[in-house]
Amino acid sequence: MIDRQYEIADAHTHIFPEKIAEKAAHSIADFYKVSAGDVGTVDILLQNGKKLGVSHYLVCSVATTPKQVPSINHFILENCAAHPEFIGFGAIHPRMSETEMITEAVRIKEQGLRGIKLHPDIQDFLLDDPHMFSLYRMCGKELDLPILFHCGDARYDRSSPKRLAHVLELFPDLPVIGSHFGGYSQWEEAYSILKDYNQLHFDTSSSLCFLSDEAAMRMIEGYGPHRLMFGTDYPLWVMEKELDRFFSLPLTEGQRRQILFGTFSSLFGVPGKEKSCYQAV
Repeated sequence: MIDRQYEIADAHTHIFPEKIAEKAAHSIADFYKVSAGDVGTVDILLQNGKKLGVSHYLVCSVATTPKQVPSINHFILENCAAHPEFIGFGAIHPRMSETEMITEAVRIKEQGLRGIKLHPDIQDFLLDDPHMFSLYRMCGKELDLPILFHCGDARYDRSSPKRLAHVLELFPDLPVIGSHFGGYSQWEEAYSILKDYNQLHFDTSSSLCFLSDEAAMRMIEGYGPHRLMFGTDYPLWVMEKELDRFFSLPLTEGQRRQILFGTFSSLFGVPGKEKSCYQAV
């Protein structure tokens, strides 16, 4: 039994305007052939997090067309201004021209967003498409702007571990967060290919419900807790259930604290509180 307090950051959440949130959440769930655990509004995310003691969130949204990019980025910026606990990642769409993508990346940086979210499967592009290389080079060498990639999906070959490794080889200065332990439904392949790329961090989202404790612990110990962040993939999964899954793992206290908050704190310069507020029992 665990009877201690923890500070927690959720490093993978999607938020949507209230009028489209439910539709958007169900659309994403349908893509993965699962049931949405929640609705996707800012208010519900914050209500759930407050109840559980979550102190910070990485928030993002995926643009499904180039036309959506300005409105999504305005929405993320607006909510980051209203909620200082939010770390916002902006949207870019691969059907934008190279110049348009670079211009938007510069704007994202200048306006105070902290990274970019790309989803090769939903946005229908290859993660290592040369069309994206100017953006990756700019984000790495000039902007120091992390890219959060959706990674993996055995149904497709757009964001496979091999494609991510190709990008990491070509752009060693590019800071990358590989979602879903680096490869949704391709966890073993991701681990074997990606474990030695030191500029790569990972989140635990959309993974713990599918992995055995043994497989999860192998990846956590192999990647290293200093490269891992707890994430829920809200609204796909219920935050409380994801925390229960995380606390069921046979982790040390140091590993728990590092994954729940320490890595997030280091990456985004977020100071911890003197007293943690999540009570795990």
